[in-house]
Order: sequence, then C-alpha cells, then structure tokens
Amino acid sequence: MNLATIFSRAQTGMDAPLVTVEVHLSNGLPGLSIVGLPEAAVKESKDRVRAALLNSGYQFPTRRITINLAPADLPKEGGRFDLPIALGILAASDQLPHESLHEYEFLGELSLSGQLRSVHGVLPAAVATGKHSRTIVVPIDNGGEALLAKQAKVLVANSLLEISAHLSGQERISPFTQALDVNSCVEAFDLSDVRGQHHAKRALEVAAAGGHNMLMVGSPGSGKTMLASRLPSILPALSEQEVVESATIYSISHGGFNHQQWGTRPFRAPHHTASGVALVGGGSYPMPGEISLAHHGVLFLDELTEFDRRVLEVLREPLESGHIAISRAARQVQFPARFQLIAAMNPCPQDCDIDINGNCACTPEQIRRYRTRISAPLLDRIDIHIDVPRVQKEQLRQQTDASGASSQDVRQRVSEARQRQLERQQKPNAFMSNKQIEQFCLLNQECEKLMDQAYEQLGLSARGYHRTLKLARTIADLENSAVILTKHLSEAISYRHYDRLLS
Repeated sequence: MNLATIFSRAQTGMDAPLVTVEVHLSNGLPGLSIVGLPEAAVKESKDRVRAALLNSGYQFPTRRITINLAPADLPKEGGRFDLPIALGILAASDQLPHESLHEYEFLGELSLSGQLRSVHGVLPAAVATGKHSRTIVVPIDNGGEALLAKQAKVLVANSLLEISAHLSGQERISPFTQALDVNSCVEAFDLSDVRGQHHAKRALEVAAAGGHNMLMVGSPGSGKTMLASRLPSILPALSEQEVVESATIYSISHGGFNHQQWGTRPFRAPHHTASGVALVGGGSYPMPGEISLAHHGVLFLDELTEFDRRVLEVLREPLESGHIAISRAARQVQFPARFQLIAAMNPCPQDCDIDINGNCACTPEQIRRYRTRISAPLLDRIDIHIDVPRVQKEQLRQQTDASGASSQDVRQRVSEARQRQLERQQKPNAFMSNKQIEQFCLLNQECEKLMDQAYEQLGLSARGYHRTLKLARTIADLENSAVILTKHLSEAISYRHYDRLLS
C-alpha cells in the first residue's frame, strides 16, 4: 500500500482540532512536498524527518512523497507534526503495519537522531483525544501534562524507534501512569505578613469574596504590592474545570506548562512598559496575553498611571465580557479572560505621602492631570478604591499582626461567602447580570435613600450604581446576611472614591 493515514492535533486558540496526516508514495522524481497550509516550521520538518529516519535505521523512500495535512484550510504551525509525518512515511513504505494506526493520535518534534522533543499545547490535545476514545502518544517530557486530562489514555516514548517497536508489536509501551507532583507548591505569602493596614485587608477580603476589582492609592512603601501578592492566598480553591482551563492556557502559551502551577490561582504582574498586545494577546498566530494567563486568577498592575493610556483602554471590554476575541486577516480566535484586576498607584506625581499635610509640592492641576491618566470608563469598572496610608512605626515593630488575620482564617470566610453566591446564582457577585441584581440585591427604604444620596453626590454611572449594589451584596454574604442592611451598603459606598480620584 502506498497510502497511510495518521491522526494528530493542531492548535487554534484554546482548541486542538483534529489533523489527518495523509502520506502518499508515487512514482516519479524523488522529492517530498507538504500541502495543507503548513508554516515555515512545518515545511522544515521534511529535513528533520529524513535525518531521523536514516539515523534510526530505516529507509527513506526514493520516491515522490506527498504529505497532506487535512483540513487544508486550517493553518498548521510548529514541530508537533514531525512524529506523525515520520510514522506516515514508514507506514506508506510498508516499514510499519497499518492495522492499529487509527487507534492513536501522535504529537512530537523529532531531533536528527530520532529522539523526541516536547511540544506546546499537549493538554488541550489530550483532552480532545480522550473525548474521541483514542490513545495519545507524546514525548516523555509531555507525559505528565497529558495525563492531567482525566479521560486521556497516554503513551510516552523517548524516540521514534520505541514507537515503531510498539506499533510493530515487538515491544509494547505500557500506559503512562506517572502523575505529576502537583501538590508540592507551598503558599509562599501570608496575609499576616502585612503589618497594620486593617482597612486595606478588609477591602482585600471583600474583593476576594465577590471577585471584585480593586484600586489601591498610596505612597511608595505603604504595602500595596504586599497586599496584592497575598490576594491569591485568600481566594477560594479552583474547581476542577477552572484548573483545566487555566492549565490549558499555559500549555498553549510561549512559556509552556509548569506543573507546579497546577491547581493554584495565577498571579500575573506585567511591567508598566507592556504593550497592548502583551496584555490582551495577539500575533500573526494569536497567542494568549497577560489577561488570559491570569484567567481565574489575579492581574496586578503596579504603577497604574505609568502604563500607556491606550494600553489600559484595551482592558475595558475583557473586564466586562470575561473573554478577548483576537481577529487577524487569516484567523480569529477567542481566549478566556475572567481575571480579577488589582491595581496600585501613587497619590501624586511626586509620590508624596497622603497622610502628611503640606508635604506635597505638586499643584492641584498637576495632581489632576496625573490622576486622569486613568480614564473614567476604566475606573468605573473598578469596584473598590481605597487609600493605603503609611504604616506607623509602632506597627512595624510588632512581631505578629495584632489582628491575627492569617490567610487561612480569611480564606475560610471568603470560601464560605463564595459558596453562598454559587448556591444562589451559580457565579460570584461581581459577575451577576442586571436581572440577578434586581432579584438578589433588594434594598429596604432606608438603604434606597442612602443609595440615592450616593448616586447624586458621587456622580455614579448606571454601571457604578449596579457595581455598588453587588459590592454590598458581597459584604452581606461575608456576614451570612440574607438581606442587604444599611451597614453593608454604607461600607460598599465608602469604597467608591470618584470625587477624590477624578477631582
């Protein structure tokens, strides 16, 4: 037989579509051509495959070889197709049996010696393969990642020779069962490390309980970065579906999958020189950006006013929708981006302390221009705005936090509040729809009067009005209150500082 068919997987955004590698040998001048929208790395595989076959002791057919990567309109990239192409050539030239090839899907890059090298995007491919009841064959370095897909049957190998021996029945490869050590990552930060800042800690707890965005304003050294870095330690544990989604994004990213991050909330802190593409993703072959890498986790933007304003504006739509759609001439992909935004900024251009009167030499106009580097529409999407004052020297001398608020204690309260939200509306309060707000954020007469005053005095938009109600609902959930009381709404309103930040 001069025709062989091998199954593999491509990578398109979060998906791993099936690719059928068809290899045909025909008479004519010796040569090898690859069709089916291959990019440069795929076209170069013919040289790697030829060397790998020869160095593994196989014959490279001196015939006309045509390789079709179907579907033809799906762009193919990377070295992941080296292994299926090599196996297809061996099967088409009768150096491998055809009988059992349809039971497997293959991924892997070949070295010139025939050894297998790891590739990106194995986790989504393994998930897709498991749904089709086939076995995925990957390099040994990708075995642990592939096994994280619960339904997947995984085989791993070091070389092309091992796979050939398995397919020929000479030496079978046992199913891979060596799970990664995914529980060795110990929480490095604890909320009790932060001295003082009780108001900021309370705001952080509220933000964690409802999934709310937060902006901290304070002078350098007041503890803004410390607070932000400890937010993941008080967030509820990820569900199984959330874990897989987060790991899938890292699997297809340039950085690749790190098993030590399995089951932990992502924490991303890009530098203020980051571009818009770095934040939201992009490229000729679209890759996830920082907001997608922070999916189900925290995106921390330190020195918020130092970011280019046009860069910050690209965050507005993902903050509302929870995803980002990237369109290019040849393709369109969508990445999830349900992240929690935590931002920090200084109170003025000279980074003066907000607690010391008369210490700032900035003019009111300078301060106004500095603060308006953040647009009102973006600020409107941030639920909590708090001041982070300078820590007093007496608090710095304390050996332990007087409040005793450890991350474990706060996380317990946050998890209980989040569970109430999931039982009530199947989502955190920050993501409630307008209909759910009307149903679950009812106000009594006294609260309605208070909300009306806040609406007029703070100049709230309709979005700000609804976000304040959702914030009050979260505060009520932390106290296990079925209704929103005046004290809950008052605290929620105290976190909306439009009059000071935009004046």
